[in-house]
Amino acid sequence: MSNTLGNSLKLTLFGESHGPYVGVVLDGLTPGIKIDEDLIREALNKRRPKSNLDTQRKEVDNFKIISGVFNSYSTGEPICLIIPNEDVKSSDYNGDIPRPSHSDYAAYVASNGYFDYRGGGHFSGRLTAPIVAIGAILIKALEDKGIKIGTHILKLGKVNDSNFSNFEKEMELLKNKDLALIDNLDKEVEEEILKAKDDLDSIGGVLQTAVINLPAGLGSPWFNSLEGKISNAMFSVGGVKGIEFGKGFEFASGYGSNLNDQFKYIDGKVITLTNNNGGINGGLSNGMPVIFNLVIKPTPSIAKKQQSINLKTKENVDLEIKGRHDPAIIKRLPIVINSLLAIVLADELLTKYGKDYLK
Repeated sequence: MSNTLGNSLKLTLFGESHGPYVGVVLDGLTPGIKIDEDLIREALNKRRPKSNLDTQRKEVDNFKIISGVFNSYSTGEPICLIIPNEDVKSSDYNGDIPRPSHSDYAAYVASNGYFDYRGGGHFSGRLTAPIVAIGAILIKALEDKGIKIGTHILKLGKVNDSNFSNFEKEMELLKNKDLALIDNLDKEVEEEILKAKDDLDSIGGVLQTAVINLPAGLGSPWFNSLEGKISNAMFSVGGVKGIEFGKGFEFASGYGSNLNDQFKYIDGKVITLTNNNGGINGGLSNGMPVIFNLVIKPTPSIAKKQQSINLKTKENVDLEIKGRHDPAIIKRLPIVINSLLAIVLADELLTKYGKDYLK
Protein backbone atom coordinates (compact mmCIF):
# COMPACT_ATOMS: atom_id res chain seq x y z
CA MET A 1 0.00 0.00 0.00
CA SER A 2 1.50 3.33 -1.08
CA ASN A 3 0.89 6.66 0.59
CA THR A 4 3.43 8.61 -1.47
CA LEU A 5 2.83 10.88 -4.47
CA GLY A 6 5.46 12.32 -6.77
CA ASN A 7 8.87 11.79 -8.34
CA SER A 8 11.27 14.69 -7.78
CA LEU A 9 8.94 16.15 -5.17
CA LYS A 10 7.52 13.41 -2.95
CA LEU A 11 4.56 13.79 -0.61
CA THR A 12 3.80 11.10 1.97
CA LEU A 13 0.63 11.09 4.09
CA PHE A 14 0.24 9.51 7.52
CA GLY A 15 -2.29 9.29 10.32
CA GLU A 16 -5.93 8.36 10.86
CA SER A 17 -9.13 10.33 11.34
CA HIS A 18 -9.38 9.59 15.08
CA GLY A 19 -5.68 9.05 15.81
CA PRO A 20 -3.62 11.65 17.70
CA TYR A 21 -2.38 13.35 14.50
CA VAL A 22 -2.67 13.46 10.74
CA GLY A 23 0.39 14.65 8.89
CA VAL A 24 2.54 14.88 5.80
CA VAL A 25 6.19 14.68 4.79
CA LEU A 26 7.28 16.68 1.72
CA ASP A 27 10.68 15.66 0.39
CA GLY A 28 12.55 17.39 -2.43
CA LEU A 29 11.30 20.96 -2.12
CA THR A 30 13.63 23.67 -3.40
CA PRO A 31 15.60 25.29 -0.56
CA GLY A 32 14.88 28.96 0.04
CA ILE A 33 11.10 28.84 -0.46
CA LYS A 34 9.28 31.22 1.89
CA ILE A 35 7.11 29.32 4.38
CA ASP A 36 4.28 31.65 5.33
CA GLU A 37 2.32 30.11 8.20
CA ASP A 38 -0.45 32.69 7.82
CA LEU A 39 -1.05 31.42 4.27
CA ILE A 40 -1.23 27.87 5.60
CA ARG A 41 -3.83 28.92 8.19
CA GLU A 42 -5.82 30.73 5.50
CA ALA A 43 -5.84 27.63 3.29
CA LEU A 44 -6.90 25.37 6.18
CA ASN A 45 -9.70 27.79 6.98
CA LYS A 46 -11.04 27.39 3.43
CA ARG A 47 -11.28 23.64 4.00
CA ARG A 48 -12.66 23.89 7.55
CA PRO A 49 -16.43 23.42 8.19
CA LYS A 50 -18.06 26.76 9.01
CA SER A 51 -21.85 26.47 9.01
CA ASN A 52 -24.88 24.21 9.11
CA LEU A 53 -24.01 23.28 5.52
CA ASP A 54 -21.03 21.30 6.84
CA THR A 55 -20.15 18.59 9.35
CA GLN A 56 -20.38 19.58 13.00
CA ARG A 57 -16.92 18.19 13.69
CA LYS A 58 -14.92 21.31 14.57
CA GLU A 59 -11.16 20.90 14.28
CA VAL A 60 -9.00 23.95 14.96
CA ASP A 61 -6.16 22.54 12.81
CA ASN A 62 -3.35 23.86 14.98
CA PHE A 63 -0.63 22.58 12.65
CA LYS A 64 3.01 22.30 13.63
CA ILE A 65 6.03 22.14 11.31
CA ILE A 66 8.63 19.94 12.97
CA SER A 67 11.38 19.76 10.34
CA GLY A 68 12.66 21.16 7.05
CA VAL A 69 12.07 24.86 7.82
CA PHE A 70 14.51 27.34 9.38
CA ASN A 71 13.94 31.07 9.81
CA SER A 72 10.70 30.75 7.77
CA TYR A 73 12.40 29.28 4.68
CA SER A 74 12.64 25.73 3.37
CA THR A 75 16.04 24.14 3.96
CA GLY A 76 15.78 21.55 1.20
CA GLU A 77 15.40 18.77 3.76
CA PRO A 78 12.09 16.89 4.27
CA ILE A 79 9.33 19.09 5.68
CA CYS A 80 7.22 17.25 8.24
CA LEU A 81 3.94 18.88 9.25
CA ILE A 82 1.45 17.49 11.77
CA ILE A 83 -2.10 18.47 12.71
CA PRO A 84 -3.72 17.17 15.92
CA ASN A 85 -7.16 15.58 15.94
CA GLU A 86 -8.91 17.30 18.83
CA ASP A 87 -12.65 16.83 18.21
CA VAL A 88 -13.23 13.10 17.81
CA LYS A 89 -16.25 11.03 18.76
CA SER A 90 -15.22 7.44 18.16
CA SER A 91 -18.29 5.91 19.80
CA ASP A 92 -20.29 6.78 16.66
CA TYR A 93 -18.51 4.04 14.69
CA ASN A 94 -18.99 0.27 14.61
CA GLY A 95 -16.25 -1.69 12.87
CA ASP A 96 -18.45 -4.75 12.43
CA ILE A 97 -20.99 -3.01 10.16
CA PRO A 98 -19.52 -1.42 7.01
CA ARG A 99 -21.14 1.79 5.82
CA PRO A 100 -22.56 1.61 2.27
CA SER A 101 -20.32 3.23 -0.39
CA HIS A 102 -17.52 3.77 2.15
CA SER A 103 -14.10 2.13 2.18
CA ASP A 104 -15.04 0.15 5.33
CA TYR A 105 -15.62 -3.29 3.80
CA ALA A 106 -12.79 -3.14 1.26
CA ALA A 107 -10.38 -1.86 3.93
CA TYR A 108 -11.49 -4.61 6.32
CA VAL A 109 -10.65 -7.25 3.71
CA ALA A 110 -7.38 -5.64 2.62
CA SER A 111 -6.11 -5.34 6.21
CA ASN A 112 -7.40 -8.73 7.37
CA GLY A 113 -9.64 -6.91 9.83
CA TYR A 114 -6.93 -4.77 11.43
CA PHE A 115 -7.76 -1.37 9.93
CA ASP A 116 -8.74 1.62 12.09
CA TYR A 117 -12.43 2.03 11.25
CA ARG A 118 -13.05 5.12 13.43
CA GLY A 119 -14.16 7.94 11.18
CA GLY A 120 -12.82 6.06 8.17
CA GLY A 121 -9.32 5.79 9.64
CA HIS A 122 -6.57 6.40 7.08
CA PHE A 123 -9.19 6.55 4.30
CA SER A 124 -10.90 9.56 5.85
CA GLY A 125 -11.26 12.97 4.24
CA ARG A 126 -9.59 14.23 7.41
CA LEU A 127 -6.27 13.47 5.73
CA THR A 128 -6.93 16.20 3.18
CA ALA A 129 -6.06 18.71 5.93
CA PRO A 130 -2.29 18.13 5.77
CA ILE A 131 -2.52 18.09 1.95
CA VAL A 132 -4.07 21.55 2.10
CA ALA A 133 -1.48 22.76 4.59
CA ILE A 134 1.48 21.72 2.45
CA GLY A 135 -0.36 22.73 -0.71
CA ALA A 136 -0.53 26.33 0.50
CA ILE A 137 3.28 26.52 0.26
CA LEU A 138 3.31 25.17 -3.29
CA ILE A 139 0.36 27.24 -4.54
CA LYS A 140 2.23 30.38 -3.50
CA ALA A 141 5.51 29.16 -5.02
CA LEU A 142 3.73 28.50 -8.34
CA GLU A 143 1.99 31.88 -8.23
CA ASP A 144 5.38 33.53 -7.83
CA LYS A 145 6.22 31.90 -11.19
CA GLY A 146 2.99 33.24 -12.70
CA ILE A 147 1.23 29.85 -12.61
CA LYS A 148 -2.26 30.14 -11.11
CA ILE A 149 -4.81 27.49 -10.11
CA GLY A 150 -8.54 27.86 -9.48
CA THR A 151 -11.46 25.52 -8.75
CA HIS A 152 -15.18 26.23 -8.53
CA ILE A 153 -18.44 24.32 -8.17
CA LEU A 154 -19.66 23.91 -11.75
CA LYS A 155 -22.77 21.94 -10.83
CA LEU A 156 -24.58 21.02 -7.61
CA GLY A 157 -28.03 19.49 -7.84
CA LYS A 158 -30.10 21.67 -10.16
CA VAL A 159 -27.70 24.64 -9.94
CA ASN A 160 -25.20 25.26 -12.77
CA ASP A 161 -22.37 27.80 -12.50
CA SER A 162 -20.63 29.39 -15.52
CA ASN A 163 -17.55 27.77 -17.03
CA PHE A 164 -14.19 29.46 -16.59
CA SER A 165 -13.71 32.17 -19.23
CA ASN A 166 -11.95 35.23 -17.75
CA PHE A 167 -9.40 33.18 -15.85
CA GLU A 168 -7.40 35.83 -13.99
CA LYS A 169 -10.48 37.72 -12.81
CA GLU A 170 -12.42 34.61 -11.83
CA MET A 171 -9.53 33.00 -9.98
CA GLU A 172 -9.07 36.18 -7.95
CA LEU A 173 -12.80 36.23 -7.20
CA LEU A 174 -12.75 32.63 -5.97
CA LYS A 175 -9.95 33.33 -3.49
CA ASN A 176 -12.31 35.39 -1.36
CA LYS A 177 -15.48 33.29 -1.53
CA ASP A 178 -16.69 30.74 1.00
CA LEU A 179 -18.76 29.05 -1.70
CA ALA A 180 -16.53 28.62 -4.75
CA LEU A 181 -18.87 29.97 -7.42
CA ILE A 182 -18.22 32.31 -10.34
CA ASP A 183 -21.84 33.46 -10.57
CA ASN A 184 -23.94 34.87 -7.74
CA LEU A 185 -25.60 31.55 -6.93
CA ASP A 186 -24.76 31.15 -3.24
CA LYS A 187 -28.39 31.16 -2.13
CA GLU A 188 -29.44 28.56 -4.69
CA VAL A 189 -26.57 26.24 -3.76
CA GLU A 190 -27.26 26.61 -0.04
CA GLU A 191 -30.92 25.71 -0.64
CA GLU A 192 -29.92 22.53 -2.51
CA ILE A 193 -27.57 21.46 0.31
CA LEU A 194 -30.10 22.21 3.06
CA LYS A 195 -32.82 20.33 1.20
CA ALA A 196 -30.62 17.22 1.10
CA LYS A 197 -29.69 17.65 4.76
CA ASP A 198 -33.33 18.06 5.84
CA ASP A 199 -34.13 14.84 3.98
CA LEU A 200 -31.37 13.07 5.98
CA ASP A 201 -29.54 12.73 2.67
CA SER A 202 -26.52 14.14 0.81
CA ILE A 203 -25.80 15.63 -2.61
CA GLY A 204 -22.94 15.55 -5.12
CA GLY A 205 -21.89 17.66 -8.06
CA VAL A 206 -19.11 18.68 -10.44
CA LEU A 207 -15.99 20.76 -9.79
CA GLN A 208 -14.14 22.59 -12.55
CA THR A 209 -10.43 23.30 -12.21
CA ALA A 210 -8.15 25.45 -14.38
CA VAL A 211 -4.43 26.22 -14.50
CA ILE A 212 -3.06 29.18 -16.43
CA ASN A 213 0.46 30.15 -17.57
CA LEU A 214 1.75 26.58 -17.39
CA PRO A 215 4.67 26.10 -19.82
CA ALA A 216 4.24 23.74 -22.76
CA GLY A 217 5.97 20.38 -22.75
CA LEU A 218 5.26 19.16 -19.20
CA GLY A 219 4.49 15.47 -18.88
CA SER A 220 5.47 12.37 -20.85
CA PRO A 221 3.76 10.18 -23.43
CA TRP A 222 2.09 6.90 -22.58
CA PHE A 223 2.36 5.92 -18.92
CA ASN A 224 3.44 9.22 -17.37
CA SER A 225 1.14 11.59 -19.21
CA LEU A 226 0.21 14.85 -17.52
CA GLU A 227 -3.44 13.80 -17.68
CA GLY A 228 -2.56 10.50 -16.02
CA LYS A 229 -0.59 12.10 -13.20
CA ILE A 230 -3.31 14.65 -12.51
CA SER A 231 -5.96 11.92 -12.58
CA ASN A 232 -3.94 9.73 -10.21
CA ALA A 233 -3.77 12.56 -7.68
CA MET A 234 -7.43 13.51 -8.06
CA PHE A 235 -8.65 9.96 -7.49
CA SER A 236 -6.83 9.93 -4.15
CA VAL A 237 -9.77 12.02 -2.91
CA GLY A 238 -12.43 9.52 -1.89
CA GLY A 239 -15.39 11.48 -3.25
CA VAL A 240 -13.99 11.78 -6.79
CA LYS A 241 -15.63 9.30 -9.19
CA GLY A 242 -14.87 10.75 -12.62
CA ILE A 243 -12.66 13.19 -14.52
CA GLU A 244 -12.73 14.75 -17.98
CA PHE A 245 -10.27 17.14 -19.63
CA GLY A 246 -11.54 19.93 -21.85
CA LYS A 247 -14.66 18.82 -23.69
CA GLY A 248 -14.19 15.31 -22.30
CA PHE A 249 -17.11 13.03 -23.10
CA GLU A 250 -18.49 15.56 -25.57
CA PHE A 251 -15.83 14.29 -28.00
CA ALA A 252 -17.91 11.13 -28.36
CA SER A 253 -20.64 12.96 -30.30
CA GLY A 254 -18.56 15.45 -32.32
CA TYR A 255 -16.31 15.64 -35.38
CA GLY A 256 -12.64 16.45 -35.67
CA SER A 257 -13.44 19.37 -37.94
CA ASN A 258 -15.41 20.96 -35.09
CA LEU A 259 -13.34 19.88 -32.11
CA ASN A 260 -9.71 20.07 -33.25
CA ASP A 261 -7.80 22.93 -31.61
CA GLN A 262 -6.23 24.81 -34.52
CA PHE A 263 -2.95 26.70 -34.02
CA LYS A 264 -2.09 30.35 -34.56
CA TYR A 265 0.75 32.77 -33.82
CA ILE A 266 -0.24 35.92 -31.93
CA ASP A 267 2.61 38.35 -31.24
CA GLY A 268 5.06 35.50 -31.68
CA LYS A 269 3.30 33.25 -29.20
CA VAL A 270 1.71 29.92 -30.15
CA ILE A 271 -1.92 29.62 -29.13
CA THR A 272 -4.86 27.45 -30.16
CA LEU A 273 -8.07 29.02 -31.41
CA THR A 274 -10.11 26.78 -29.12
CA ASN A 275 -9.16 24.73 -26.07
CA ASN A 276 -11.35 21.66 -26.46
CA ASN A 277 -8.53 19.34 -25.34
CA GLY A 278 -8.11 21.20 -22.06
CA GLY A 279 -4.51 22.29 -22.60
CA ILE A 280 -3.01 18.81 -23.04
CA ASN A 281 -2.01 16.96 -26.23
CA GLY A 282 -0.22 13.62 -26.34
CA GLY A 283 0.08 13.63 -22.57
CA LEU A 284 1.96 16.97 -22.64
CA SER A 285 0.88 20.49 -21.70
CA ASN A 286 0.54 22.67 -24.81
CA GLY A 287 0.70 26.11 -23.15
CA MET A 288 -3.05 26.73 -23.14
CA PRO A 289 -5.03 26.65 -19.86
CA VAL A 290 -5.30 23.14 -18.43
CA ILE A 291 -8.98 22.57 -17.67
CA PHE A 292 -10.69 19.52 -16.18
CA ASN A 293 -13.97 18.61 -14.48
CA LEU A 294 -14.35 16.25 -11.52
CA VAL A 295 -17.49 14.34 -10.59
CA ILE A 296 -17.96 14.33 -6.80
CA LYS A 297 -20.33 11.73 -5.38
CA PRO A 298 -22.80 12.50 -2.58
CA THR A 299 -21.30 11.97 0.86
CA PRO A 300 -22.02 8.28 1.59
CA SER A 301 -22.65 8.82 5.31
CA ILE A 302 -26.37 9.64 5.53
CA ALA A 303 -28.84 9.29 8.39
CA LYS A 304 -31.44 7.39 6.35
CA LYS A 305 -31.84 3.69 7.08
CA GLN A 306 -29.78 1.54 4.67
CA GLN A 307 -29.02 -2.14 4.22
CA SER A 308 -25.65 -3.50 5.32
CA ILE A 309 -24.06 -6.58 6.88
CA ASN A 310 -22.55 -7.57 10.20
CA LEU A 311 -19.07 -8.94 9.52
CA LYS A 312 -18.88 -10.64 12.91
CA THR A 313 -22.26 -12.43 12.94
CA LYS A 314 -22.50 -12.84 9.10
CA GLU A 315 -26.03 -11.45 9.16
CA ASN A 316 -27.84 -8.89 7.03
CA VAL A 317 -28.71 -5.81 9.08
CA ASP A 318 -30.24 -2.35 8.79
CA LEU A 319 -27.93 0.55 9.45
CA GLU A 320 -28.71 4.09 10.56
CA ILE A 321 -25.43 5.99 10.49
CA LYS A 322 -24.65 8.19 13.47
CA GLY A 323 -22.00 10.86 13.68
CA ARG A 324 -21.20 14.21 12.10
CA HIS A 325 -21.01 14.31 8.34
CA ASP A 326 -21.13 16.77 5.44
CA PRO A 327 -24.36 16.82 3.43
CA ALA A 328 -22.27 18.08 0.48
CA ILE A 329 -18.54 17.38 0.76
CA ILE A 330 -18.06 19.13 -2.60
CA LYS A 331 -18.39 22.48 -0.82
CA ARG A 332 -15.09 21.98 1.03
CA LEU A 333 -13.12 20.35 -1.79
CA PRO A 334 -11.95 23.22 -4.05
CA ILE A 335 -8.93 24.05 -1.87
CA VAL A 336 -8.12 20.33 -1.62
CA ILE A 337 -8.12 19.97 -5.42
CA ASN A 338 -6.01 23.12 -5.84
CA SER A 339 -3.51 21.79 -3.31
CA LEU A 340 -3.19 18.35 -4.88
CA LEU A 341 -2.80 19.88 -8.31
CA ALA A 342 -0.10 22.23 -7.04
CA ILE A 343 1.83 19.21 -5.74
CA VAL A 344 1.61 17.44 -9.12
CA LEU A 345 2.60 20.52 -11.12
CA ALA A 346 5.47 21.44 -8.80
CA ASP A 347 6.79 17.89 -9.14
CA GLU A 348 6.57 18.09 -12.95
CA LEU A 349 8.34 21.45 -13.05
CA LEU A 350 11.15 20.33 -10.74
CA THR A 351 11.59 17.15 -12.77
CA LYS A 352 11.87 19.06 -16.05
CA TYR A 353 13.76 22.19 -14.99
CA GLY A 354 15.70 21.11 -11.89
CA LYS A 355 15.34 21.39 -8.13
CA ASP A 356 15.91 25.16 -7.99
CA TYR A 357 13.15 26.05 -10.45
CA LEU A 358 10.70 27.30 -7.82
CA LYS A 359 13.15 29.68 -6.11
